Amino acid sequence: MRQALYRWYARRLQRRLPADRLPRHVAVVMDGNRRWARRAGLDSVSAGHQQGAEHLARVLEWCADLGITQVTAFVCSADNLRKRDDGEVGFLMRLAEQGVEQRLARPDNRWRLHLAGQLDILPDSTARALKAAAAATQDRAGYDLTLAIGYDGRTEIADAVRGLLDDAARAGETVESLAASLDPERIAAHLYTGGLPDPDLVIRTSGEQRLGGFLLWQTAHSELYFCDVYWPGFRRVDFLRALRSYAARQARFADPAPPAQPVR
Repeated sequence: MRQALYRWYARRLQRRLPADRLPRHVAVVMDGNRRWARRAGLDSVSAGHQQGAEHLARVLEWCADLGITQVTAFVCSADNLRKRDDGEVGFLMRLAEQGVEQRLARPDNRWRLHLAGQLDILPDSTARALKAAAAATQDRAGYDLTLAIGYDGRTEIADAVRGLLDDAARAGETVESLAASLDPERIAAHLYTGGLPDPDLVIRTSGEQRLGGFLLWQTAHSELYFCDVYWPGFRRVDFLRALRSYAARQARFADPAPPAQPVR
């Protein structure tokens, strides 16, 4: 009975979503895998990472079903790689390798892979697997998945400025000329996500209400949605509620309130 009610509620939520007010690009901070594992009484937090990786595949299906063709997923930060236990980090990196090799690189997978992060701080085998999967999927069109792994938002901006300065120097551009022509578009072109659209909606699970350094530049105008459930327990109805919230915010922008009447 409960499952039947859940399916009915999910269908009802989806039917009421206005197609013209859905986000084109959804970014997700997949937070809470470790806490989910502990709450479930599992022996290792790595089991939470395993469930979280498998759950991303389901969320990508939900997005494709709704016509959402751009997804960015925050896999782990550079800080996570420095501070977490070596065994946990090693397991997470092997999960990333297996995920891109066994899922994303398969010919029947529709998603084109992009990478955002400091690949040079990843294990060599992980960096190679990610780069190989990205190269193998570049001819695909229509669906774009960006994995932010070994990622830090401030470092991305510093790297973008550094890349811009390097290009300007190679082109013989003077500091004065660069300063005069510098604008946000020139910096954005050198971000890890250069050429990709900024996210319309960012969803963070686990109840934390902060971005944690995720896409600091790209989310300047994004809508933010914070969900209390842990990532492995993030249900389709939770996703649909996030989309409903986004659509409601877009409706407010599209239909501004009438001007206030003077008090008589």
